[in-house]
Amino acid sequence: MEQVIQTFKRKDAEERIPVLRIEIDYELVSLHDAMLAEDLVAMNECKARLEELRQELICLEA
Repeated sequence: MEQVIQTFKRKDAEERIPVLRIEIDYELVSLHDAMLAEDLVAMNECKARLEELRQELICLEA
């Protein structure tokens, strides 16, 4: 039973990683736009979201 659970988790992670990479790309574009607009609030929000996505990606790739 444990092997079935591990296999399911691995498959789920394999599907989530490409989505995470797209989300990171989107946040980087948003950060770039905020930097061009000199919007400090939006920049901080993007940075916080990027940190969350980075942590999730690290966990999934480990």
